[in-house]
Amino acid sequence: MSKPKHERTLAETEAKAVTRNIRVSPYKLNLAAGLIRGKKAQDAIAILTFSKRRIAQTVKATLESAIANAENNHQLDVDRLVVSRVEVGRAIVMKRFHARGRGKAARVEKWFSHLSIVVAEKQADAEPAQQEAA
Repeated sequence: MSKPKHERTLAETEAKAVTRNIRVSPYKLNLAAGLIRGKKAQDAIAILTFSKRRIAQTVKATLESAIANAENNHQLDVDRLVVSRVEVGRAIVMKRFHARGRGKAARVEKWFSHLSIVVAEKQADAEPAQQEAA
């Protein structure tokens, strides 16, 4: 006997990819994630490819995974994908100590983050065709 099948939480036109325990602070990861929110998937990949931020390559890999999930698992059209949600969350914080002068110590916190990217398939806009006819 097995567990009952888990219900899908996303819409039929959405696909998701998650990367956990990324070694970067959530603040810095959110700056890179903010570059792609609401953009077309192909534009977002181009932005991340040429970004100077170190973490942009990890965000790009997660985005490509979400696109691959949409194409292979949910049969969505890759050309119409849009980055609908990018969520950044806190993971563990490693606490370390740094030796200071006169026998004292300072605490160093090494932050980790979680990243979740949801891509959605947008329908072709019929409005521009109507405006051209008018």
